[in-house]
Order: sequence, then C-alpha cells, then structure tokens
Amino acid sequence: MKKIPKKYQPKGFEILHEDLDVIVGNKAPGILTVAAKWERENTVHGVLNQYIRKGNPRSTKSVFVVHRLDQATSGVLIFAKTEEVQQFLKNNWKDTKKTYYAIVHGKMEKKSGRIQSYLTEDEDYVVHSSKTSEEGKLAITEYEVLKETDKFSLVKVNLVTGKKNQIRVHFAGEGHPLVGDSKYGKPNASFKDLRLHSAELEFTHPHSKKRMNIKAPVPAYFRSLIDFEY
Repeated sequence: MKKIPKKYQPKGFEILHEDLDVIVGNKAPGILTVAAKWERENTVHGVLNQYIRKGNPRSTKSVFVVHRLDQATSGVLIFAKTEEVQQFLKNNWKDTKKTYYAIVHGKMEKKSGRIQSYLTEDEDYVVHSSKTSEEGKLAITEYEVLKETDKFSLVKVNLVTGKKNQIRVHFAGEGHPLVGDSKYGKPNASFKDLRLHSAELEFTHPHSKKRMNIKAPVPAYFRSLIDFEY
C-alpha cells in the first residue's frame, strides 16, 4: 500500500497497513483504544471511524475492535473493517504472535522464562494475580531479558494470552514492575511514560490466509534508559 501522508493520518494512530479487510497502526501512548466512562471521544476507535467515513456525517461506516492496548501502552493495534473479519481474527487470536518490549526495574534473576497465574479485576479496575484457577482467568507471559543496566532490564515479551494489564501485573508480581507504571509499580515523577510497547503483530490475513507481520518502531523514550537496536 502507499504510505499515507502525515496530514491524513488519524491523530494518535499512525496507519502502518490498510486494505479492504483490516487497518493496522501504531497507537500513541495516552490515547484509549475504545471509549471508557471517563473518555468517550478521544479514542483510536473513534478517530478511525471518522477516518473511514472521510468527513461524511451521513456515513455509518465503522471499524470493529479485535483487541486492546492499555491507554499508556504504545504500539501495534489491529482493527477489522467488517464483523466477519473481526470474528475471523478473534477466532484465530491464539495463533496470532504478539511481541512486546518492556523496561522493568532491577535485574531479573531468571533471564528467560514463563510467568503464569490467574487474573481477576476488582470494582476499582485493578487487576489481581492468583495462583489458583478459582480466582480469575489463566494468563501466560513468556519473556527474555535482552539487556541490563545497573537499575533496569530490557525485556522481550511473547504474550501467550492477552488479559487486561497482564504484562504489568505479572512483572510487578515478580518484583520487577515496569518503569513508569504508577498503578502496579512504584510512583516516580521521573518516569512519566510507561515503558511498554506492542512492537510486532504476526497474524493470518482473513482474505489471503497468508501470514502478515507488522512492526511498530519503539518510542524514543525507551532508548533514554537503555539503548538498543530493533
């Protein structure tokens, strides 16, 4: 596809790939994927609906949500253009490879591994982790430490399951909360940006049935703590 000029790009969502079935883009940190009680208008879902309607107030065109990223998380996000495509992508979500980069506090004793627990959300929208299946839904996070400094570790994450706040809760539970995570980590005014980025999405295209791989560049503020090639 042709590169979309910057002035036509939806605000907060740089389109990386678009065809008749899907729109895949790079979500900016700070914008919600979908509407919440505290924010109805400024969402990726909202700006994409406006984008595909091309300024026509009578248009009823809309995009369909396949998955979500936390408001503070940046990176690759995919939307379907029809309900049929949405259902196909959801049905094949287990076969979709979801790669993230995160920077956590401290040095992890195990440099690679799998974190597994059961997650549940309370009435205050805080997610809690439990080792027993009676309390929540199974969440699995695979990781590999790529680089370390005295204070931080750069971690590559394979998100086996995709539960709300999963990566943040799992690393906090290991004693290595994500940098910039005031909800599950330690508040620190020095780190306003959450160091969590959805870097790569590999999925089966609903029409061609071919595997597609879309990457989003890691934000510059990652490299202010740990410089790395991606």
